[in-house]
Amino acid sequence: MSRIGRTPITVPAGVEVTVSENNHITVKGPKGTLERDLVPQIKVNVESGVIHVTRPDDTKLNRSLHGLTRTLVDNMVVGVTNGFEKKLEINGVGYRASKEGKNLVMNLGYSHQIIVPETEDIQIDVPDANHIVIKGIDKQKVGQFAAEVRGKRPPEPYKGKGIKYDYETIRRKEGKTGAK
Repeated sequence: MSRIGRTPITVPAGVEVTVSENNHITVKGPKGTLERDLVPQIKVNVESGVIHVTRPDDTKLNRSLHGLTRTLVDNMVVGVTNGFEKKLEINGVGYRASKEGKNLVMNLGYSHQIIVPETEDIQIDVPDANHIVIKGIDKQKVGQFAAEVRGKRPPEPYKGKGIKYDYETIRRKEGKTGAK
């Protein structure tokens, strides 16, 4: 069996998990509510504060969906209790970010400012001009939003300018003058 799929998920206090027909799961917690339709062949059972995910047989499809389903449910439980966040760094002379109302305003070396609006699921914090923190309860939406912000000016390998994740390291290249 899948090592990830058979690991039980403990439901923390203050979190309510309900599974209705057609494998529709709803997780309510202190930070909000998440809902998801899961695949019908994987069964999710909630009993006495523990969630168990089981599969009907050992076909290749069910084995692959087993661990995936368990991870999706676990991410929902973690999201409504702690939430998720991605941290971005801005490197470059004159590159900076600020928050104006509900908009993220970035100067990234273009002739115009780049404005990214905050959505109802995503909160944007700008602790200083070179750092952006993206927070939310849905792991997929937080990651997608962070990737879209990073895509406005991805880091380039010659000078290292651009927007990068805080854990990311940029592999630097030598320029044309390096051959001399």
